[in-house]
Amino acid sequence: MNPKPTSVEEYFSWFPPDIQAKLQQIRETLRAALPEAKEVISYHMPAFKTSEVLVYYAAAKSHLGYYPTNSGVEEFKKELAEYVTSKGAIQFPYDRELPLDLIAQIAQFRAEEAKFRAELKKKR
Repeated sequence: MNPKPTSVEEYFSWFPPDIQAKLQQIRETLRAALPEAKEVISYHMPAFKTSEVLVYYAAAKSHLGYYPTNSGVEEFKKELAEYVTSKGAIQFPYDRELPLDLIAQIAQFRAEEAKFRAELKKKR
């Protein structure tokens, strides 16, 4: 297992330039889609967090992993049909363009979901 990165920059530095470029694309997309979220390292991966972690992403051997939790995968099942998915995870192969609009939509869905959950907690 990789050592725990202390920053997103350090995490990116572990990968070759072509993979760094993909990581940077997803990072910029998520920054724009989630202006209220804070960038963190969680479970050894870059992530975006508000009241909870909304999405994680990570470089793997042959794909970029995107982890919007189970609800994020379920909600966009149809749009994700051409990708390998599992409970809470999506694989975007390196040899294809990243679906940045879809990545942003999923992140925004997760932000709404987190906001709703946080408001529910306050009411209790």
